[in-house]
Amino acid sequence: MLMIRTIVRPEKVYEVMQSLLDAGYPAVTKIPVVGRGKQRGLRVGDVVYDELPKEMLFLVVPDNDKDFVIRAIMESAKTGNEGKFGDGKIFVSSVEEVYTISSGQQETELKLAEAKEA
Repeated sequence: MLMIRTIVRPEKVYEVMQSLLDAGYPAVTKIPVVGRGKQRGLRVGDVVYDELPKEMLFLVVPDNDKDFVIRAIMESAKTGNEGKFGDGKIFVSSVEEVYTISSGQQETELKLAEAKEA
């Protein structure tokens, strides 16, 4: 299993979430965040905006769904055809174990895939 974390522009978050829902991934955690990327913030005249608002989305997917999910995120989060600075990042990391608190059951990659298909 993999955890995919993506940081996107606030104005793109609902488009990304709808794209994930349409692709069969309804389970997403969304957190408002602030930060800066390689561009080191944004300068407008004499004012520097050092911390820009973004949204972070988390989801756990089976390993073999990684490329499909990343493509869905990239297509919906990109600004215009070429993209722009500040469109965001995607981070992928391994998930060793997942448990459902209410049932106490350990989730498996097979259960995630079955839930996606339901």
